[in-house]
Amino acid sequence: MKLVLASTSPRRRELLARIGVTPARIASPDIDETPLPRELPRDYVARLARGKALAVERGADEAVLAGDTTVAVGRRILEKPVDEADLRRMLALLSGRRHHVWSGVCVVGVDNKPRLRVADTIVAFKVLSAAEIDWYVECGEGMGKAGGYAIQGRAESFVRFLSGSHSNVVGLPLFETRTLLTSAGIPLG
Repeated sequence: MKLVLASTSPRRRELLARIGVTPARIASPDIDETPLPRELPRDYVARLARGKALAVERGADEAVLAGDTTVAVGRRILEKPVDEADLRRMLALLSGRRHHVWSGVCVVGVDNKPRLRVADTIVAFKVLSAAEIDWYVECGEGMGKAGGYAIQGRAESFVRFLSGSHSNVVGLPLFETRTLLTSAGIPLG
C-alpha cells in the first residue's frame, strides 16, 4: 500500500520521517479553508483534515493522510497572518496568554473509511515586549504559519509553558498520526 500525503508542508514530511514514513507522493488538496460562522476550533480542524483527505484522488492501492493545524485564543481562530500588521496583532494577542493549538489528522485507507483524530496542545507565551514583537516580525518566520509563529524556530524562545504534543504545534501530532496509520494498515518504517 502506498501513502499519499495531502499536504505540501515540508514540516509535515519531516515529522513523518521521524516515525519512518515516506509518502509515495504528495498532493495539494484544494478546499475552502474559511471557518464557518461560530465554528469551534476543534470542529474546524476536524472538518478541514477530513475534507482535505477526501479531496485527493487516489488509486486502489493508495491511502491518504491529511492534516490541518490552527491556533486558537478561546473560540477565536488565528489563521495565517495576511501581512506584518496582522502578524503583530496576533503576537500581541498571544503575549502573556495561554492558547490552544488544534490539529485534525485524517487517514482514508484502501477501505475508503476516513479515520480522524484531533489533538490539542496548550501553549503559553511570555509577555512580549514591543522590541520582541519587532524582532520576530522582522525575521519573517511567522508569515504563512497558523497563529503567526513557528515553535520549531525563534518563537520557541517565547514559550514559557507547553502541555501536550510538541509535534502537534509544529504541524502534525505524531502519536495520533501513527495510531491512524497503523489502524489503516499502513506499514511504518
